[in-house]
This record gives sequence, structure tokens and C-alpha cells, in this order.
Amino acid sequence: MSRRGLKFKIGELKTDLATFKNLEIYVGKVEEEWEEPLGPSPMPSLTEFRRWDLKLLERYKPFYLPFCDLCCLCTFGKCDLTKDKKGACGIKMDAQQSRIVLLACCIGASTHTGHARELVNFLIERFGRDYPLDLGMGVNVEAPNIRLVCGIKPSTIGDLEEVLNYVEEQIVQLLASTHTGQEGNNLDFESKVLHAGMLDHVAMEVADIAQVAAFGFPKGDPETSLAPLGLGVIDPTKPVILCIGHNVVPSTYILDYLNESGLSDSVEVCGLCCTAHDMTRYSNRAKIVGPISWQLRFIRTGVPDVIVVDEQCIRTDVLDEAAKIGAPLIAASEKACHGLPDRSEDPVDEIVEDLVSGKQKGALILDMEKVGEVAVKVAMRLAPNRRNYKALPSVEEITEEAKKCRKCGECQRACPNSLPVPEAILSAAEGNLSKLADLYDFCIACGRCESACPVDIPIISMMVKSSERRVKREIFNVRAGRGPIQDTEIRNVGRPIVLGEIPGIIAFVGCANYADGGKELVEMCEEFLRRRYIAVVSGCAAMTIGMYKNEEGKTLYELYPGDFDAGCLVNVGSCVANSHITGAAIKIANIFAKRPLRANYMEIADYILNRVGAVGIAWGAMSQKAASIASGCWRLGIPVIVGPHGSKYRRMLLGRKDREGDWYVYDARTGRKVYVGPVPEHLFYAAETKEEAMVMAAKLCMRANDTSKGRAIKLTHYIDLYRRFYGRLPDDIHLFVRRVADIPITMKDEILAELERRGWKEMEIPDPTLLEEMIRVVEE
Repeated sequence: MSRRGLKFKIGELKTDLATFKNLEIYVGKVEEEWEEPLGPSPMPSLTEFRRWDLKLLERYKPFYLPFCDLCCLCTFGKCDLTKDKKGACGIKMDAQQSRIVLLACCIGASTHTGHARELVNFLIERFGRDYPLDLGMGVNVEAPNIRLVCGIKPSTIGDLEEVLNYVEEQIVQLLASTHTGQEGNNLDFESKVLHAGMLDHVAMEVADIAQVAAFGFPKGDPETSLAPLGLGVIDPTKPVILCIGHNVVPSTYILDYLNESGLSDSVEVCGLCCTAHDMTRYSNRAKIVGPISWQLRFIRTGVPDVIVVDEQCIRTDVLDEAAKIGAPLIAASEKACHGLPDRSEDPVDEIVEDLVSGKQKGALILDMEKVGEVAVKVAMRLAPNRRNYKALPSVEEITEEAKKCRKCGECQRACPNSLPVPEAILSAAEGNLSKLADLYDFCIACGRCESACPVDIPIISMMVKSSERRVKREIFNVRAGRGPIQDTEIRNVGRPIVLGEIPGIIAFVGCANYADGGKELVEMCEEFLRRRYIAVVSGCAAMTIGMYKNEEGKTLYELYPGDFDAGCLVNVGSCVANSHITGAAIKIANIFAKRPLRANYMEIADYILNRVGAVGIAWGAMSQKAASIASGCWRLGIPVIVGPHGSKYRRMLLGRKDREGDWYVYDARTGRKVYVGPVPEHLFYAAETKEEAMVMAAKLCMRANDTSKGRAIKLTHYIDLYRRFYGRLPDDIHLFVRRVADIPITMKDEILAELERRGWKEMEIPDPTLLEEMIRVVEE
């Protein structure tokens, strides 16, 4: 039974005692019938799934990479935890590292939860609690994460309040456990990390299904329109409004105001980061500049006339950067006020006058209608006076700036990717800008080089100017985010995914903190598409994948369809749309396998771990949100691979394929324990190169339940990739061949010889489970 509030609205009620107007009556909670019985774990506590978590952590043990070996969280510190020393509170290195991971995941989960809460409150105020959550005819399982975790089947926006109440309460409990003198065991911290990730996927689902329903976003449509992407798609001759962040509400009011005023063709509205994704889901007038790392690049061009920021992934120095180009900044969220005066209650014309005149550099405006009107009016008044605004230095100015270089090398030492900035600067001092331009593809525009420079050389501005011709040719496209996966699609692919005939689902997600440029992500994605994997993308990764063309001038979005099927490229949308990726795995267990969904988390997670070949690749993961998104995947049994910078998340979750005892499961048919090999081998893995990542992703798609046909298909891809990059057969092939029928036919003789050399013996293929309660017949 799901619990819902009952609300009565009475315009006027006359009695003998008094007359009541606009009377609202809220009757506690009532029970709603739902055909599926309530499962064992509705709205689970911190320890509800501890048993499941410890099973995972026994197999996938934390491998710590202490990015910092001190604890500085209380005034006893700094405490040195090296060489098995304890802190003043008694904490040891392993627990401290897991504690910091938990804090990061709580920050990530609370960020999405705060986003969801702000959005739901806004939508309730605008549309009412009874506004239906209609995700289209093809989506009947509208909220798989919410149903699975909370046991609630939401049908209106108001139903989402109870879900958020639960998530918020749990995050408070998780944060409480990180206080000095609370939790002290590393594995219990890790269990709580997994809990935070689970909550994050619930919160993301709340946010995305709410905005899909209320704003008319695509509802699982595989053929959404192609949205313009890149710096070159922006027309600088028009007034330009740049929106940055993750909460699309302010942008919708800007687009609405333009439409209602007949100005849609006169003003450019573009976005950075996930707000940009959701703008293009809302209106075909919106354009995407690029991922998070494009902020400095685009602002420094001087093209934006007004910058509007909402929440998340905004440079905290955005006010300074906006001031450098004479563009007013409008902050539209309580979470990111940027020190600006609150003008929410002031008349629009007064705000506009103060921003246009330069009396104020910006304004905090929390009235969304005013945000829309002010942004448009300011942009239109400022644009004529800024058309000749020269934000980027000239070639002559670059040469003179470069001559100031002291050759100290601080810029390269500060660069996360250790790019050869000094060499490029010295070359620029001689009038050759080509080496600065060569950095463009590999620079993540973090600005650390400029901060480190003792003579304040504007390195990023110089790099963008040096690449000016290329910047103007940045004209790409990305398929607009489709939102949920349709139930009918799950029915079509559920069987081949579970049996292994579709080799796997590869989800390319995360930020744009790439160690060697974004092209690597595109190359990985295309490799798996050619191999008939399902490629699912979101967020900054989805943008990056659209920013490269083949020889015919086409992006991957133009080459591959958007269906959830083999060899297809599926863009679900912004960060909060990541919930549709885990949601698809959950739906496979529910719709295809008929496993009960409602409040039945452990059984569904056990099913996904042992049967659904899904892997996440967060190649440029940077934020705390990326950490919490990944941890939500781990609890469901979905491995995640990160790029080289991902090691800074402090610990991996690695299996040991040489420890046979870690790889036994129960056969649900007999109750016997059966060795199934290291599948999947890891839950969280950092790869140093794209080649290593591709080989590992193919391997991690293998599951204990693969049929012989499915395992042969997966082995074909694993062996082929391994041989291409390393020049030989994998040295662990004997661990993944269970029967002769598993061997790819084209490699049979070679592999049989290797198996004979290894003393290989055939293995059983069980009905796999880690849960004792899933055993149907217990062996006597």
C-alpha cells in the first residue's frame, strides 16, 4: 500500500458561525491499492541492506589510494594516519579514506536531492500537487528506482514529496555517522557509501520524471531532434544569453518570455552543462555550447551579453569572469548567490537599469518570471554596445604577454594533465601560436595554470584566441535527451541481454575531466557501437560524444539510431537522467524476468549482478555527484570504470581473480555452492588508458548467468580487444570458459590448447544467486 495525502480545496464555505474562504483541508495519509504486494524493504534504513553490502565488499575489497594521509576534521588534528597510526579519536587510515568517500557521496546525493526538492516545490506551486506524472504511453513502469527503494508508485507530482522526505532523512543519518566518534569501521562506512548512492538515484529519478511530465520533455522517444552543439553554433551578432548549471527552471522562463514577446528569432539562448541538455529537451530554440570545461573558453570570448546561473557545476569565480567581459550575472538559486544583492522583490525596470548601467555587476533574482524578463531586456539593451567588445587578446598582445614568461614551469606543474604549456608560451613569444592551439583539445580549462603564473599571463584566453578558426568551426549536434527507456524496448532486449546475445550495455557518463582529451571517449563509444553493444550516454559525456565528426562530417548521433537496442546510441539527457540508466537495468529484472519490483531491492540487485551485463564508464569523472552516481550503480551490481583522474576518488573496489573462494554463488535450483569465475571481476576500477578501459569493459560485461552462446559472444569481444591492444591471448581466459561450448568457434583450437596447458576443467552453469533466501530447493 502506498501512502498519499488527501487534500480538499473549498473556495467558500458559509456556516452559522462564520464564512470561510480559500479553505484547504489536508487529511493525513490514506492508503492506495496497488496490485503488486509490498516487498520486504520499503524505505530502507542505513542498515537494511548491510548484509547485501558486506557480501559485495567481501568479494570486491576496498583498495585504498590515500590521496591525503592526514585527517583534519576536528581540532585534535591534523592526525597523521600513515604506517598504521591511529588518529586522536582512534580512527585508522582505511576507515578515514572510506569516511571521506562517504562525505563526498553525501554531498553528491544531497546536491541532486536539493535540486529535486527545489524543482518539485516549484512545480507544485505552479501546477498543483495533483499534476499527473505522465511519461508517455510506452512507459508504464514510470519510476523503477522509487518503486524499488520506497515501495511507492507515484502518480502525481505531489506523490514525490514523500519520497524526498525519506531521502533527506536518510542523508542526515548518513552525515551524522561521519562525525568524530561515530562510525569507525571501514566496511561499515563503505556500506553507507552504497546507501548514499542508492538514495542519489532515487532523487535523480524524482527530478527527471517531474520535469519530463511538467515541462513536456521527450517521453522515451528514441528519435528526438538533433540539438545544435558547439561554440560555432552561436550567432554573436544577436544578443546572447548564456545559462549555466543544472536546474532548467530559470531557462524555461527565459525561453517562454522570448516566445511570448515574439523575440525568439532575435535572441540567442545557449547553455553549458546539464542545464543546456534540459533546455534543448524543452525548446528547439535552445543551443548547447558544451560541457562543464567550456565555461572559461566561452565566457572569455566575450560573446555572452548576460550570464544566468542556477545551481551545480558553476565556476565559483563566474562573477569575476563575467565582469571581465562586461556581462551582468544573474544568480537564480538560493544555493549559489555569489555575493550578489537580492533584487527578487524589486521592479523589473529598476533591476534592468542597474545592470545595464553597470551600477551593479549582477543580481540575485529568485522570482523566475523576473529572471526571464530581466535577462532578455538586459541582453537586448547591452548587445548593441558590446558588438565590438574585444575580450580575447590580439595576436600581437599574445606575443607581448608571452614575452613576460619567466620559464619557471609553474603552469605545467599546476596543470592536472601536465600539458606542455611552457613550451607553447615560449613559442608564442616568437610569434608562433600553433603550439598554443594544439593544447585546445587536451585542456580542461580549469584555470590552474593562470592561478599559478607569477606574472598573470592569461593562458586560457591566449589558447582560445590561437584556436579561433577552430572555435568558429565547432558546429556539431547532439540528440536531445529522451528520458526514460520504454517498457516495450525492455521487453525486446531483456532476453538477449540476460542470455548474453547482446554483449552488454555500456553507459558513458560523468564530467569532462579528461586526461587526454575528449576524443578518447568518442573512440571508445564508437568501438562498442560497432560491436553491437548498447551505448547509453548522459550529461557532459553525451555532449563530448557529439563534438567530433567523421570524414563525412557526421557525428555519432547521425550515424547510430537512438533506440535502446544493439548498436544504438541512447542519450537519456542531463545528470538527473542517469536514473534512467539504472532504471533500465531494474526494468530488465522486473519486466523481462518478472521479478517483483516493489520494495524488493536485494533480489533485484542480486539479479542484475549475476545476469545483466551493464558497465559504466565515467572517463572524465570529477565531482562528488559522479561519486554518488557510481556508488548507486555498485549497490545494484553494476561495475564502473573511471579514467586516470578517477584514482583521486581515494579507493577502488577490486576483485581478486586468483582467490577462487571469492567467486562462489548459490545454485538457486539445488542450494549448492558453485564456482562461476570472476564475473564481474571488479566493481570500481581506474584505467590509465582508453585501451585498458575498453578491454576491461568487455570483460566486466560477463555474468554468471550467461548462456554458452552469450559467453562465446562476450569472449569474442574480450579476446579480440585484448589481442589488438596487447598482441596476445588474455592470460586469464581459462577463468571465463566454463564449457567447451563457451569457446568462440573461430578461436577454438587456439583456446583449447591454452586451456589444456592450464589444466582447465569444465564448470557448471548454475542459476546464480548470492542470497540464501533465493534458493528454491535446499540440498540435503
